[in-house]
Amino acid sequence: TFSGAIFGPGPEVLQPLFSPTLLFAKILEGKEEGRRFYACSACRERKDCNFFQWENEKVSEARLATREKYNQSHQPPFSHTDNVERYKEFIVLPQSERKFCRECQQLLLPQEWGRHSGHQVLNSVSFAQLKKPSQLLSPLENKKTNAQYLFTDRSCQFLLDLIVTQGFKRVLCVGTPRYSQFYTEDDFCHYNMFNHYFFAGKGAYDVCQKFLQQDKGKDVIMVADPPFGGLVEALAFSFKKLIAMWRQTGEADLASKTLPILWIFPYFFESRILEFFPNFCMLDYQVDYDNHALYKHGKTGRKQSPVRIFTNLAPHLIVLPAEEGYRFCALCQRYVSLNNQHCEICNSCTSKDGRQWIHCNLCKKCVKSSWIHCSICDHCALPSHSCKNADVGCFICGARDHKRSACPNIKQSFVLHVLFCRSTKKAKQKKKKVKANAMNKTDGKRSRNTR
Repeated sequence: TFSGAIFGPGPEVLQPLFSPTLLFAKILEGKEEGRRFYACSACRERKDCNFFQWENEKVSEARLATREKYNQSHQPPFSHTDNVERYKEFIVLPQSERKFCRECQQLLLPQEWGRHSGHQVLNSVSFAQLKKPSQLLSPLENKKTNAQYLFTDRSCQFLLDLIVTQGFKRVLCVGTPRYSQFYTEDDFCHYNMFNHYFFAGKGAYDVCQKFLQQDKGKDVIMVADPPFGGLVEALAFSFKKLIAMWRQTGEADLASKTLPILWIFPYFFESRILEFFPNFCMLDYQVDYDNHALYKHGKTGRKQSPVRIFTNLAPHLIVLPAEEGYRFCALCQRYVSLNNQHCEICNSCTSKDGRQWIHCNLCKKCVKSSWIHCSICDHCALPSHSCKNADVGCFICGARDHKRSACPNIKQSFVLHVLFCRSTKKAKQKKKKVKANAMNKTDGKRSRNTR
């Protein structure tokens, strides 16, 4: 069994299709550290980006040339600069001549109509539609690379009301990679949130910094909706870099303050986020997505969305709508869901998933009502859980008195994350599947021989 650890961004010379790499390491159980390697920062699937290189590997000039040729051949048809010029031409056209190709997801200029004659084309695009690109663009469906899910109107309105009520006048939206067609270089920067990389270089960096520092850094908030499969450590690294950019205004009072942030992420990542941002809190508000099979209300989704808002804003100032099932807890001084009951022992409204939790005196904390206390594991878990995996101890050194994150044998100053990979389990599943297929074939032959 092994895991992968992330040690930080790789040098820009090691650049696959989606920007510079991250440096990972394979770690064998019971050993401090395995061999390090560079891999893509944006794609979780090797089939989407197969970049792989050992840390100290010497790469030939021929291989570098092949890599560069591949990258160039897979660039989008238009750069952001090209898109800006095209947009300027597009908006001066009469509405009857403003067309959008749904198949190519591209605004069309008159000289391009012929090449898209067999495609599904939206005619008479209005300025109102141009102001809402998400209603023109179809979300990409590869969840391990794109993860493009759209907020419901209800969630959008809540976020908008929250931003306006708190008095913010400018919003830095982190996570809108396909909107370059609709915004100028002063309004949009192509940015990789997993390694703090600006694709357009210093010019884009300066645009972002100028936006953050406008009006001495006042009245601006950052809203981020990262892919849920994204590594929290890598995201935290980038967000802290953005906070540092905001602080560089030279204003003395900003040195002790932080950039207001709304980070939308599932509640089960709370401990990881608080590890990097201890001043954050998780709101009870359940964020829904229109085009996600599970993260929405209704017949096809969960009863409760697991997606929450993590923020460094004061929770007592954020009013959650009563008509959607929220109330104010005077003891906690914050808004919570109706079923999130205040625990007198914990002195907090402890539920994370929107349902009522119960206090376990043995665990000394509240747990889900469906859990029971297991005397073998010495903690609460589902009744159907397996006790043999109750306590694996430290993955690095094998000791059972601490976890991997507290291991003295690992270089905490470098490590950002350990991503567990159950390779042994997958191998067993594959072997079992092959064996089952072989048995099915054997049974089929027997049935034919019987006839």
